[in-house]
Amino acid sequence: MAQETSPKPTPSPAPAGRPRQAIAGVMPPQLGEAKIREAVSSVLGINAGLALLGRRLTQTYILVPLGWLVLLPLFLVKFAPFLCKRYTLTNRRLMIQRGWKPAPVQEVALADIDEVRLDPNSVDPFFIAGTLEVVSKGQVVVTLPGVPEPEGFRQAIINAVKAWVPGKATGPFQPASAVPSDGPAGK
Repeated sequence: MAQETSPKPTPSPAPAGRPRQAIAGVMPPQLGEAKIREAVSSVLGINAGLALLGRRLTQTYILVPLGWLVLLPLFLVKFAPFLCKRYTLTNRRLMIQRGWKPAPVQEVALADIDEVRLDPNSVDPFFIAGTLEVVSKGQVVVTLPGVPEPEGFRQAIINAVKAWVPGKATGPFQPASAVPSDGPAGK
């Protein structure tokens, strides 16, 4: 009978100062801060006027190359690591970050978030982006312009608040395996 002689893999140690996570992003806030979701601002969040001009130009047949030239600098700024704007959601807070090593320029704690609104007038189907407004105590405390796929990011913020802030979860718990009350789909 042959036996395996290869060494057994050993688990890698957690980085200094960070506890190990069984599932990425699933760590109680008491143990440390874990990133849940991050979005880079779309070109609408960089300069809405130029982005809308570029969109109009690209919707014509003749001026498409000019539209691309208008959008090119905005696209480059979007990915420039020292200029880009990131919207980061963690298990403790929602932040707007900038810089080579992202540093928060504006933030709000999850416990302070009462509502997250999607401005319906700001949704642009061409760029698939919109503006989110974070409300705390009746006031808009953070505005996130040009969020890509804004409804998904909005739901992520709401779910993080419900999951990590005691007393903020509303409605009955419904497991993912639950069958809808009107029966299986297709009936």
